[in-house]
Amino acid sequence: MSTPKSTHNAPSQLTRAEEEVMQILWFLEKGMVHDILAKFPEPKPAYNTVSTIVRILEQKGFVAHKAYGRTHEYFPLISKASYTKSSFRGFMSNYFGNSYQSLVSFFAKEGKLSMRELEEIQKTIDEEIKKQKEGEK
Repeated sequence: MSTPKSTHNAPSQLTRAEEEVMQILWFLEKGMVHDILAKFPEPKPAYNTVSTIVRILEQKGFVAHKAYGRTHEYFPLISKASYTKSSFRGFMSNYFGNSYQSLVSFFAKEGKLSMRELEEIQKTIDEEIKKQKEGEK
């Protein structure tokens, strides 16, 4: 098994192509390049393209492999949930100044949130506030 070059919880961000490969690996949990390639929609990228992306992901510390002779089985080192959390933090920082109010306001102003969705958000917020208050007692 290879040793990842990055062992902290939040390696660098992924390119679109790298993220597409990671989405497939998270779904498969482990697989060889041909397994990953089989899950791509048509038109499928070239085998060598996927192989190169997987090796880059390994260098970045997102995946590792087990060798079976000349064949490698790749598996994620970073969970999808961990990457999602890290990516969202970066997104919030870069685009909304870490303000959830700004985020919700943006979607509300753009007309992307219905009144029902806004009410559901408010309900979730109220439930979280209640949990936090109960935890303080």
